[in-house]
Amino acid sequence: MQTFIAWKERIAGLSARKRYALSFALGLLAVLALPPVHIVPLLVPAFVGLVWLLDAATTRRAAFFTGWWFGWGFFIAGLYWMAYSFLVDAAQFGWMIPFAIPGLAAVAAIYIGLTTLATQWLAPAGLRRVALLPAMWVVFEFLRGILLTGFPWNLMGSVWVFHAPMLQGLALFGAYGLSLVTICAAIAPAALADAQASARARWSMLGAGAALLAIVWIAGAVRLADAPLDTVPGVRLRLIQPDVAQSLKWQPELRAEIMQRLLSISAEPAQGAAPTHIIWPETAVPVFLEYSPNDLAAVGRVTPPGGALITGAPRIRRTGENENDVQLWNSIHVIDAEGRIRANYDKAHLVPFGEYMPLPSWLGRVALAADRTDFSPGPGPTTIAIAGAPPASPLVCYEAIFPAHVTAPWEDGVTRPQWLLNVTNDAWFGISSGPYQHLASARMRAVEEGIPLVRAANNGVSGVYDAFGRVRAEAGLGHRAIVDADLPTAIASATPYARYGNYTLSVVLLIYVVVFPVFPKGRIRATFRKS
Repeated sequence: MQTFIAWKERIAGLSARKRYALSFALGLLAVLALPPVHIVPLLVPAFVGLVWLLDAATTRRAAFFTGWWFGWGFFIAGLYWMAYSFLVDAAQFGWMIPFAIPGLAAVAAIYIGLTTLATQWLAPAGLRRVALLPAMWVVFEFLRGILLTGFPWNLMGSVWVFHAPMLQGLALFGAYGLSLVTICAAIAPAALADAQASARARWSMLGAGAALLAIVWIAGAVRLADAPLDTVPGVRLRLIQPDVAQSLKWQPELRAEIMQRLLSISAEPAQGAAPTHIIWPETAVPVFLEYSPNDLAAVGRVTPPGGALITGAPRIRRTGENENDVQLWNSIHVIDAEGRIRANYDKAHLVPFGEYMPLPSWLGRVALAADRTDFSPGPGPTTIAIAGAPPASPLVCYEAIFPAHVTAPWEDGVTRPQWLLNVTNDAWFGISSGPYQHLASARMRAVEEGIPLVRAANNGVSGVYDAFGRVRAEAGLGHRAIVDADLPTAIASATPYARYGNYTLSVVLLIYVVVFPVFPKGRIRATFRKS
């Protein structure tokens, strides 16, 4: 214990500038726990150091910036891959990289700054602060996921996506609950440096963090022990990963070549059973299929009889006589063997600055959507019928990262989707950690909802993942590939999280505050009197 106390005192003796620099470095360190690296033990020094730095902050301003600098390091390193999207047209957008990535990270870091500010405000230094910070982190992580259209990227619970037993907790309390468990375990050793607490109290705090992690792991392992490997009879999926470079995708002279690549790959002989359903990625087709009967007919010729070909494609509607009077959607088409579009889904959760310009009168046309017509949002999550397959919940690109927002409302036995169908185009982000982080979020939705995930990506990662988050088939990042696989079955009864969504988070936080009495008696009342 004396070693921990000495480390904490050494941090307290640093100048404010050095403490902020250390906080930034700890944020960088925490990123190494995220996909695809998954060095999860590094969260221990990252969060222990963060709470000790917070104890050294004597003012509210210092408390806020202790978290903000940690967050800036965390988000700069965690979102560096966004720079690749500016390099698709480097001549026009490359200059924005030094401003866009640090700027986005600076905004996202505000949530972590508010986390440490609220923690200092509500709890004194010591065991109560160690217990409160995980809860405050999750509260502001949740707010980050819903405010300003939401950005729930790299939730702390995603560090476990490589380990199926830990993921099973998602079925009960979702991604935010798994974040809470993760941070509780990581931050618990900080209690050993509380010289004011008894040795028994300090070791109890450490033991509680470890026990919480162990309980979730053991319960997950037990759940997996009885988890079936059943598949839907008569459904054989073929996922096409065409690996078309983003810089070439929309060049008019290459559209016929790209279409032919998709058709020829789709028609290749199967190693096992013949596919019944073929799935192409987001905007795989660089044409408006509704106005291209020849292309639709060609698609119909490779579509399995009685099944369907499902593809991402742009969709357009003329709204006036002028050439620019159009409305655009980023869509999914379900096409039958006769070349007829049987169902459409229009992406509802659009990417700011990429698919539409927020506040155009203020910001102007200064982003990746510049000089283009904005996409229009669709009506929201829905369940679509697909010939020869169970009903699916379609998701375009990063719609799959939003907990509790990947399926339409349903009632037992009526419209509950039986699989998540995610088409995406991560070619924007090159060979980087971005596509792996994106996949991790999507896999978490499968466990939360208790239904399998089928994911077709332009250049990876494409795959089939069952309702327990296990990999059934997968193609790696950065190459052309075909994934032939059966469709796993959904869990017969919906998970608690699928039924109640993020309401479960409120229950988990309430239980947490009761088990760990994080608020000192009279502390909140006294704080408000001083404010």
